[in-house]
Amino acid sequence: MPNIDRFIQAIQQFSADRLVVATGQKVTLTVGSERRSASSQPASLQQVEDLLREILPADRATILAEPGEEEFEYESPSGRVRVKARKSADALEVEIVPVSQGPGAPTGVPSVAAGAADPPRRLKAAPEAGAATGGASTPTMQALFRMLVEEGCSDLHLTSGNAPLFRKDGEIVQLGGDAPIGSERLRELLLSITPPDSRAQYEQTHDADFSHDIPGLARFRCNLFMDRSGMGGVFRIIPHEIPSAEKLGLSKQILELCDLSKGLVVVTGPTGSGKSTTLASMIDHINRNRSAHIITIEDPIEFVHPNRRCLINQREVGSHTAGFRQALRAALREDPDIVLVGEMRDLETVAIAIETAETGHLVFGTLHTNTAPSALDRMIDQFPTDRQSQIRVVLSESLRGVIAQTLCKKKGGGRVAALEVLFVNPAVSNLIREGKTFQIPSIMQTSKSIGMTTLNDSLMDLVTKGIIEPAEAFAKSAVKSEFKGLLARGGFQVEAA
Repeated sequence: MPNIDRFIQAIQQFSADRLVVATGQKVTLTVGSERRSASSQPASLQQVEDLLREILPADRATILAEPGEEEFEYESPSGRVRVKARKSADALEVEIVPVSQGPGAPTGVPSVAAGAADPPRRLKAAPEAGAATGGASTPTMQALFRMLVEEGCSDLHLTSGNAPLFRKDGEIVQLGGDAPIGSERLRELLLSITPPDSRAQYEQTHDADFSHDIPGLARFRCNLFMDRSGMGGVFRIIPHEIPSAEKLGLSKQILELCDLSKGLVVVTGPTGSGKSTTLASMIDHINRNRSAHIITIEDPIEFVHPNRRCLINQREVGSHTAGFRQALRAALREDPDIVLVGEMRDLETVAIAIETAETGHLVFGTLHTNTAPSALDRMIDQFPTDRQSQIRVVLSESLRGVIAQTLCKKKGGGRVAALEVLFVNPAVSNLIREGKTFQIPSIMQTSKSIGMTTLNDSLMDLVTKGIIEPAEAFAKSAVKSEFKGLLARGGFQVEAA
């Protein structure tokens, strides 16, 4: 639930007589004899309690636990209001009535509640570092996480001297009128959710990665850092529910990779392209359809997999193991059927992953490349020149498939993944062995019947179905000259791209 200042600003903006937030009801503004709804969703008891906790005097805290009424005045940089709180056995109501308007109240229309009817989606200019430190108007981390989920955003960005910023449908936006957060207040907020070992790591290196879980809401992948303004943090939402393969649009041929007994499967794409989500969906598919032992090595643990038909051990780098290569080498002694490597980031990790796949295990791993063929080159190039010929032979025999993906903005909001899919058949295996990976796209174009597809074909399919705009597809294409021709032949305006 947004902080009290949002509601004060809403009262000022609409010259309202009062604003009411009540359990099970939409936020309402009263302007004269007219009542206006100021949110699209009813407020939960938890949301009303969070609002009240921000402003409630310490000697009035019993209202949160016991039925009754409390009335008090509250002043913030946005203005002074009189607050009336009424609690019954299963409901809570907060009425906010203006007393006087504070100086410098914002003139833009604020987002007055999570899910507001017309919340602003514009990026506001960041204030100068060292601006207002937030004080009473600074939202709690729990409130920011809740807004992140309820507004359908993917990431939260907190930096010293700036208001909280969110990534919505791929764009950085500010939701509502939060005040800038000063460096000392932001440090308090960030460290309030940081585990002791991650805090010690941050104090030593000024970088830390960890996960944070709010039961009933979501998990969050957290990164803390230091920049010229002070401490900062970035938080990515990881839903508690793992998306199904059908929801992600994974084909039957992709899911057949989950039935393999051994081999290497690589999911690749830029940072933030949904690789972790795709892998989680594939692991979940195995968990529901096979009886096996799965070991995941992640930094940090993102999606949490309950044991269904499989035994799943999830290990977090930094907390449960020193690094990917150490955990991957140890996994060979832990009787796994399937191993997931969160990131194949160095030569030794790539080498052990290939060795593990070659010795009778199914290995899933991730890389950061834009296309499937470039993923092969990336793995081979990790090795010294005198070993690359040998690695090509081993990779041609152990690699089973590569999925390259990128996220595109959907028409009307949201995002969808465009997938490039490569399966290693005898023709592809021969090209890998001979070092002719540049010829692989031709094989992919002629092998659509077995599920292979290039990124351009996947993007064109999304354009043809009206899911994404031609300009968006053109921007995401890795081979733009070829894709320009595809758009023209499809009757789409290439100039618009």
